[in-house]
Amino acid sequence: MGSLSPAIHPSLTLQANGYHLVSFPGVFRSVLSSRRTRPDMTAVCERGRCVVYAEKKSNEAIDYCDPEWKSKFKKDFEKRFNIPHISDFFPDAVSYPSTFCLSMRTPVNEEFAEGYPSDEEWYGYINNDDRVLLKVIRYFSPSSAGAECIDPDCTWVEQWIHRAGPREKIYFKPEDVKAAIVTCGGLCPGLNDVIRQIVITLEIYGVKKIVGIPFGYRGFGKEIAEMPLSREIVQNAHLTGGSLLGVSRGGPSVHEIVDSMGDRNINMLFVLGGNGTHAGANAIHKECIKRGLKVAVVGVPKTIDNDILLMDKTFGFDTAVEEAQRAINAAYIEAHSAYRGIGIVPFELHGPHGVLSHLKYLLETKGSAVICVAEGAGQNFLEKTNAKDASGNVVLGDIGVHIQQEVKKYFKDMGDPADVKYIDPTYMIRACRANASDGILCTVLGQNAVHGAFAGYSGITVGICNTHYVYIPITEVISYPKIVDQNSRMWHRCLTSTGQPDFL
Repeated sequence: MGSLSPAIHPSLTLQANGYHLVSFPGVFRSVLSSRRTRPDMTAVCERGRCVVYAEKKSNEAIDYCDPEWKSKFKKDFEKRFNIPHISDFFPDAVSYPSTFCLSMRTPVNEEFAEGYPSDEEWYGYINNDDRVLLKVIRYFSPSSAGAECIDPDCTWVEQWIHRAGPREKIYFKPEDVKAAIVTCGGLCPGLNDVIRQIVITLEIYGVKKIVGIPFGYRGFGKEIAEMPLSREIVQNAHLTGGSLLGVSRGGPSVHEIVDSMGDRNINMLFVLGGNGTHAGANAIHKECIKRGLKVAVVGVPKTIDNDILLMDKTFGFDTAVEEAQRAINAAYIEAHSAYRGIGIVPFELHGPHGVLSHLKYLLETKGSAVICVAEGAGQNFLEKTNAKDASGNVVLGDIGVHIQQEVKKYFKDMGDPADVKYIDPTYMIRACRANASDGILCTVLGQNAVHGAFAGYSGITVGICNTHYVYIPITEVISYPKIVDQNSRMWHRCLTSTGQPDFL
């Protein structure tokens, strides 16, 4: 998997093309040491100077003393973000006039009574050379808030990625297409919205054979039958939460999945899921190429955590935040209404800078408190099992229950019991239907996923970057986890909003 350019990561890391060392004056030491670097970066500060080592990514390292380094960096960036196309692997691939027309709700074909629409009616296609600027801020100094610099001088270098949308030429005949949709991982608001729009857009292109793969990648097993899909079936799917196809983690091997796709004659696969699911989709894409199968594999990022690299946001996030607010407000009202009430919505618990001592202070000064605990927090307090789910993710213990028990015990031992209410909003957040904002996002993502597949792209994902819809190679969005910069204004706004103590 490729790694992302340092210019698109919120750390002062400089070089991603080779084992390259850059020296900084001491003024940058506090900036570097106070931020988390990428997993493939090593920052070392000594005697007022900092250096950054980057993981080798290509055979050619950029020399910043070279007057042509900017053009070399651009070429490397363009190479990494060049989206795979059917014609790259099948030179004899044939293109056809698109059957998608913006002025019609039905597919255009040679038998169309009125003939093909005029040139004016074709207006609206995306040129293959259209690009979207990934970043729009030119930083003057590495010490600027949120600076994302490529070199020590913070030189401005444009970084362009592929614009999403319908193309004038397509590489699949609709009558020859059998498209499959699969939803993997956990539930997320908007899954049905995306499924619905993919089906509708496929039918607009003229595709007749559309199926859903039930229960994630497991649905490729022989014992599970595929689910026929049509506009009639999915018409009202967006009115409910969950996934009409079902979800699961794990599944057969990549070889077995591609075998199943071959047996079912599937040549378009739309995969809805997070980082792990996308890694699987990329493996499927590579295996299809290896076997000489002309298959388009397109991902649609799905996570309520909004932690997909490069994306402005992912579908389901707005809805999840909206629903989480309801749980937090309920906890606040419950805690505020009770005598010495404490509401917990799933650090150190004990000691002078622990949560318990701060809770004591809040009850003495305000009379109530609400604790919001991130999923996966405080695992060091729980018994480790090393258990993993079917996707290979570590199974996290329930820290909320542990905190509830510890809080009750703490105040009981003090002789002044507290009324503790525990609210776990996890499934309330994941299983609800998408709100209007996410519904619109899902619609456009679903449409662009189909446009990308018909345009002949594979091994890509669709998302929104810098407010525009784009296609990105899957390898570039699964390189490493997206992290929160603890020195950012966003994190400061979070602290200001929650009122949590500075020592946490």
